[in-house]
Amino acid sequence: MYNESPIIRRPSTRIYVGNVPIGDGAPIAVQSMTNTRTTDVAATVAQIKALEKVGADIVRVSVPTMEAAEAFKIIKQSVTVPLVADIHFDYRIALKVAEYGVDCLRINPGNIGNEERIRSVVECARDKNIPIRIGVNGGSLEKDLMDKYREPTPEALLESAMRHVDILDRLNFDQFKVSVKASDVFLAVESYRLLAKQIRQPLHLGITEAGGMRSGSVKSAVGLGMLLAEGIGDTIRISLAADPVEEIKVGFDILKSLRIRSRGINFIACPSCSRQEFDVIQTVNELERRLEDVTTAMDVSIIGCVVNGPGEALVSHIGLTGGHAKSGYYDDGVRQKERFDNNNIVDGLEAKIRAKAAMIANRIEIADKTE
Repeated sequence: MYNESPIIRRPSTRIYVGNVPIGDGAPIAVQSMTNTRTTDVAATVAQIKALEKVGADIVRVSVPTMEAAEAFKIIKQSVTVPLVADIHFDYRIALKVAEYGVDCLRINPGNIGNEERIRSVVECARDKNIPIRIGVNGGSLEKDLMDKYREPTPEALLESAMRHVDILDRLNFDQFKVSVKASDVFLAVESYRLLAKQIRQPLHLGITEAGGMRSGSVKSAVGLGMLLAEGIGDTIRISLAADPVEEIKVGFDILKSLRIRSRGINFIACPSCSRQEFDVIQTVNELERRLEDVTTAMDVSIIGCVVNGPGEALVSHIGLTGGHAKSGYYDDGVRQKERFDNNNIVDGLEAKIRAKAAMIANRIEIADKTE
């Protein structure tokens, strides 16, 4: 069963992206970014809604031009999930999307021109209660820092971040979060460790340009897992060259594995061997596909034989242990008289899982009402 995570979170201040709390012990937010052309409103809205359906807390949208800003206005009116506008260099775009109700500005203050322009954006953000994300990237460090350090280093990323932080501090604006992303796991991890010691604001984690679905998920899990296990991080984004929906799924899987935040079913399944009494791999894959809509946190163990099956079933909400011709079924660790025909496991098990998820959700709802 799910247990409380032993991880002690780094103390941080609280900001809000729309209605989503960030920092100060709030649940770690999982976000992604659209990869459609923002000016294609229909495609962008459809992608945002797909991301929201799988649990995205926040969605970032690139707004590179004034034309995209006008499209953003329509997009914002068409969705409910909080939106972050990703803006580089042109302060006027930041002012425009702020007018259109953006929930957060991803903009580096030092990159948008003179003091007057910076102040105008910050004052607008203050007036409309819009937080800012400072986003430093190992692939786009300032020229003088590259000249100084010769290559991206943790110290270079930290210095770049602190330049932007100092600007906001000077303008007495503290509603911001910071990221120091890099495509190299160790560079990113050490940069975040250094930054975590320097500021109290929330940190947005990511291994940037991590790669394709498989390799990018592994790199992200390793890098973010190291930081999250140390209590560092308040929001995460998994940067994959894949469907953004997969970024959200992987993000929740990482948080789930660290017992930080749970959403949906945690499948415990054996890799299968010659002892299996039914096709474990096919069963798990089919159940994962069918049960993607279940958001209730629960453990389901599917083990192909009696070696590890009973032990895993004892600590699962629903457990299945392989047996000859028919497999044993457990509910909250208790062996049931009912058994599943090994040739027709999926339909029956799906029904049991859905019923259990509904029961757990109802129990949680009643508990929340009585608090």
